[in-house]
Amino acid sequence: MFFLHSIEGRVTLSKINKADIYEKNLNFLLGSGASYGLLPTLALRVKEKGSGKAHTVETLATKYEEDADFLAHLFSWYVHEVILPAAEYDPRNAVMNTAPQDAAVENYRQFLETILKILSKKSHKKRVNIFTTNYDGMIAHTAEALLRLGSYDFHLNDGTDGFVKRTLNARNFGRYFQDHGVFDRHSKSVPQVNLIELHGSVYWYKDGEKIEVSYDLDRSKRRISDVPLREDQDFFDGLLDDSFTDEDLNPPADVTFTQNEAFQKAYKALPIVNPTKWKFYETVFEEHYYQMLRLLSYELEKPDTVFIAFGFSFADEHILNLVKRSLSNPSLHMYVCCFDDSEKHSMEKRFLGFANVELIRIDGLLDFSAFNNEVFTTKPTSA
Repeated sequence: MFFLHSIEGRVTLSKINKADIYEKNLNFLLGSGASYGLLPTLALRVKEKGSGKAHTVETLATKYEEDADFLAHLFSWYVHEVILPAAEYDPRNAVMNTAPQDAAVENYRQFLETILKILSKKSHKKRVNIFTTNYDGMIAHTAEALLRLGSYDFHLNDGTDGFVKRTLNARNFGRYFQDHGVFDRHSKSVPQVNLIELHGSVYWYKDGEKIEVSYDLDRSKRRISDVPLREDQDFFDGLLDDSFTDEDLNPPADVTFTQNEAFQKAYKALPIVNPTKWKFYETVFEEHYYQMLRLLSYELEKPDTVFIAFGFSFADEHILNLVKRSLSNPSLHMYVCCFDDSEKHSMEKRFLGFANVELIRIDGLLDFSAFNNEVFTTKPTSA
């Protein structure tokens, strides 16, 4: 049953009504919450000295952005716990999956299938944009699995062109596929899913002034494993210890400048946006990130647009400010999924005064399974 309930004055939805999104310009924003089970989120347990508030990788990296030694250890943990597992994940070895990994894989499958069912019923522009800040390749791996099953006919557009070597080009996201009859007497649009990776991917490689995309799993694993991590188990354990404050985190004093420099050089070469307050520089990757943010802005400015955010904290100020500017579009309708009441309160503050933002909460935790089963589903509503 589709119902509304109100907490502290603001109406909160518990389900997205299908009738409100069919025939609209449909866009999603997926954050780390979608890949939970495969990868950890950016949440830490170490607390901020004074406030007692738990840090995230973003807040801790921002606080110590001038401390190269601290950042080298923090980002080494980040590579070890988040980026390397993303690069090492091999969907061909599903028998080796843990139960949480199986659940995450199933959630992505269910999510894409719901999208494809919606696209199949659209009368025109059978296209959806999935913006994601995740570095993993779960959308691509899931699309590959669905296409191999043959249950759906669609095109996943990751923005690449080329044959032997595929490289990114932003203009490719404006292209559509059509099926035509032998004598051109009829044509129909092929459902299309645009995959726009706002923070990079473990499958991206710099190729001169271009970005190559290769889903060669051995290559991605080898590249990440070559990063000379600054590993200190006491520091790593402290990040996940809720009895620690940030002032209790002390990287070892015997690290040399050369060791830190070697880590920073390898880390900065990775095609990812740092989980901290970042700025644009004149690099190939960041030029592409900038273009992808412009694409997000353009999509949100279009008439009759729906934007659904899941598993995303809006801690990235670039994306938050861009979305707030776009909310001046009166025909943009945004749904923000809140994991728990704490996140709901946070989102109420972030989007205070925006009448075209709906917050989504359910009884219990709104994880990716609950999102697919209760919030975003084409299944008939039970009585």
